[in-house]
Amino acid sequence: MVSEAELLKSYPQTCAPGSLPGTPGNLTDEQQKALEEFKKVLSEAGYTQRLDESTLLRFLRARKFDIPAAKLMYENCEKWRKEYGVDTIFEDFHYEEKPLVAKYYPQYYHKTDKEGRPVYIEELGSVNLTEMYKITTQERMLKNLVWEYESFVRYRLPACSRKFGYLVETSCTILDLKGISISAAAQVLSYVREASYIGQNYYPERMGKFYLINAPFGFSTAFRLFKPFLDPVTVSKIFILGSSYQKDLLKQIPAENLPVKFGGKSEVSDAEGGLYLSDVGPWRDPQYIGPEGEAPKAFDI
Repeated sequence: MVSEAELLKSYPQTCAPGSLPGTPGNLTDEQQKALEEFKKVLSEAGYTQRLDESTLLRFLRARKFDIPAAKLMYENCEKWRKEYGVDTIFEDFHYEEKPLVAKYYPQYYHKTDKEGRPVYIEELGSVNLTEMYKITTQERMLKNLVWEYESFVRYRLPACSRKFGYLVETSCTILDLKGISISAAAQVLSYVREASYIGQNYYPERMGKFYLINAPFGFSTAFRLFKPFLDPVTVSKIFILGSSYQKDLLKQIPAENLPVKFGGKSEVSDAEGGLYLSDVGPWRDPQYIGPEGEAPKAFDI
């Protein structure tokens, strides 16, 4: 496997012009000093991996550039990675049941948005937990989630960065709530809670845009009640949409990249794996695949 140092040299390390403050290439003098101090503190503590600027800034942003808080978050993450076996997850974990699980809980990546982010889609309203747990477990689902995060970081983002010519650090997520019921939501709550914890604590600042579509009546009102308690930066990334969502999605995602079922023009044949398993994106295009190679598939044996 290519080393982390070699990987980092193989694609752009500066974010697009106009990126959020605190991102690579968009630092104040104070933030630059905090970054240097944070790296020094971690190096002195004996850490040698994942000390690149992009990673350190994500932890700093997640903790409002509070160095002691960011250090604690980083240390907890490194401890978890070691205990969970994250660094060898590609060799150790194979999600052979994924093609079957996809029928009962569709979760997949499909191309990119206009800013180069990988588009990640979950059809939460299509979940059938009863059938799904006949072929897998929550533990394996969470293991696959971590596998996908690692693939996202190591393969998808570098390929997207090469294609667009600047550092792409985040995803564009579509969460489809069409047909969701209170009982179905309650069933999947445990998984969603654990998945959210992993994302927030171990893969911070990876959310670029988040669209909830086909939101039930009253969902937007409930969200507005909670907005004052949420971080303003996070709130600015979340969009609650009803059934008339196509126009908003197409502002962010080119029609040729958005699946037909969501109002776009992108179709994938069954021979290519269909929408749920094809995993189409720059990470499958030879001209954007770097020294790390092509993104693997979790269900390859």
